[in-house]
Amino acid sequence: MTSTDSKSVKKKQQAGSGSNPKPAVDTGLIKRLWFYVRPFRWFLLLALFLTLVVTFLGPLRPWLTQVAVDDYITPGDIDGLLWIIGIYVLVLVLETLFMIAMTFTTRWVGQNTLYRLRASVFEKINNLHTGFFDKNPIGRLITRTTSDIEALSDLLSSGVVNIIGDLFRIVFIMAFMLSMSWELSLVTFLTIPILIYATFWFKAKVRVAFLEVRDQIARLHSFIQEHISGMSVVQLFNREQKEAERFDQINAGHKNAYVKTIFYFSIFWPIVEVLASVAMALVVWYGGAQLLAGDVTFGILLAFIQYVRQFFMPIRDLSDKFNTLQSALAASERIFAVMDEPNQIQNPANPVTPQDRKGTLEFENVWFRYRDDEDYVIKDLTLKVNSGDVAAIVGATGAGKTTIINLLTRFYDIQHGSIKVDGVDIRQMDLYELRSRFALVMQDHSLFSGTVMENITLGNPDIPEEKVKEAAEMIEAHKFIEKLPGGYDFVLRERGNSLSMGQRQLICFVRAMVYDPDILILDEATSNVDTETEQLVTRALSRLMTGRTCIVIAHRLSTIRYADTIIVMHKARIREQGSHEELITSANGIYRKLYEMQYKDQVVARG
Repeated sequence: MTSTDSKSVKKKQQAGSGSNPKPAVDTGLIKRLWFYVRPFRWFLLLALFLTLVVTFLGPLRPWLTQVAVDDYITPGDIDGLLWIIGIYVLVLVLETLFMIAMTFTTRWVGQNTLYRLRASVFEKINNLHTGFFDKNPIGRLITRTTSDIEALSDLLSSGVVNIIGDLFRIVFIMAFMLSMSWELSLVTFLTIPILIYATFWFKAKVRVAFLEVRDQIARLHSFIQEHISGMSVVQLFNREQKEAERFDQINAGHKNAYVKTIFYFSIFWPIVEVLASVAMALVVWYGGAQLLAGDVTFGILLAFIQYVRQFFMPIRDLSDKFNTLQSALAASERIFAVMDEPNQIQNPANPVTPQDRKGTLEFENVWFRYRDDEDYVIKDLTLKVNSGDVAAIVGATGAGKTTIINLLTRFYDIQHGSIKVDGVDIRQMDLYELRSRFALVMQDHSLFSGTVMENITLGNPDIPEEKVKEAAEMIEAHKFIEKLPGGYDFVLRERGNSLSMGQRQLICFVRAMVYDPDILILDEATSNVDTETEQLVTRALSRLMTGRTCIVIAHRLSTIRYADTIIVMHKARIREQGSHEELITSANGIYRKLYEMQYKDQVVARG
């Protein structure tokens, strides 16, 4: 376990044992969960009614046993005995039928509630600002939408209703016992104070333990997700053994956290069993003496022995349900922590829409940094790109090229200055309206599991198949798509791994074409393709860029030499700006040096 995780666990342990411990059941979390249960409240009430019927029918059976023994077997009344046996069988049949209906109803409510909650969590994650994902590992977010929500399954499917049912079962059993013999009842209840103390001790310990378990599960998922995604790097650098050792440490942390919960249960369950056995012994001892003295009947003693077994069964079940409750509440805390994450990129209350869709871009004295304690990665940026122009951005790694794209599409908000699209500050525009003006083709191909058609249209029903094929022909991707098994219905594997690098890139270009953006952004779009494929991609780009404002980030200067303007970024600032011909004539210019480094075998004319 890392030092950070150790500190986190210690804080939780202090919270559980301090002067103001956190309540075992957080009513605030219960209220928030109720929001998702509320649409199914009538079915929940039906499930609760069915549960109460089942919890009443169960304790009714020992009472029927007592009546059968004392009123019919002892006097030798065969007809009456047959009648009571018929009632007993009817009670069993009704209990079974009501239990079936209760189980189905509670689980139906639980799964529908989980469906709503899972959809809300994914929608929240889907709309969070990009900076959130910089700070939160993907594996942890996967845990929130999968195993953390699944941890609520037992609670919402049966836990709450069964907890109420077990409590009422205890009440019904106590009522039947007191109605038969208050003295034997008090003897049975002698073990309850010890049981109450053990239960409160158990609750205090197991809550912190389950919080630690959820932390360890998130670490485990995060590590596995990252290393499976980067398995080729792990194997290439012969890191299998080292990464296996790191995994063993995380896996051991997860195991140790779970063993701690097992330890508490291994103490609590035997205590309940021992107390049940002690209560049974007391009933047999005291009840046997009363039977010999003639103060109780044999039927009452027999019924009490059955009631003692039934009495401790729901108590033992409650410890299991409390296990479920604690695990669910620990998961809920983590789920709602994501739900409560403020979105730093907000839509304006009264959005402004530009009158024209020309694609003019303006940066005015823009300053930006990712965190308040870091240096600015964009400093005093002033730039204008006219409608239909191609603006290329070059510079060393870390100069701020991709950051400009992130700011333009408002994945991050700037600290100072303004960015305008067609004369309107992007912070005054509706986010959907703003981003609908852009198409982005990146170095990392954004393809998903699904058909080629679904990857091009992204599920937009307004894009007809004819438009997709027309765009594919313009981009010169139609031929290779038609040769795929199933053509446009060919199902891609994860991240499009069933296609070559160039084919994946062409599909991304087709997607950009069918969405017909005002502004096209290319972020190292040709960096991962071979020379032959680059020629095909270059032809596709020339068609895609026609009539649009284009922002191009590229390391290969051959792809941008015909840009209308080239912006050279260096250490977060614009150092040079102009056409290729203008920049290449500067003897000591940054662009000229970059060009000479790439084409050192060629003679560069001196201006």
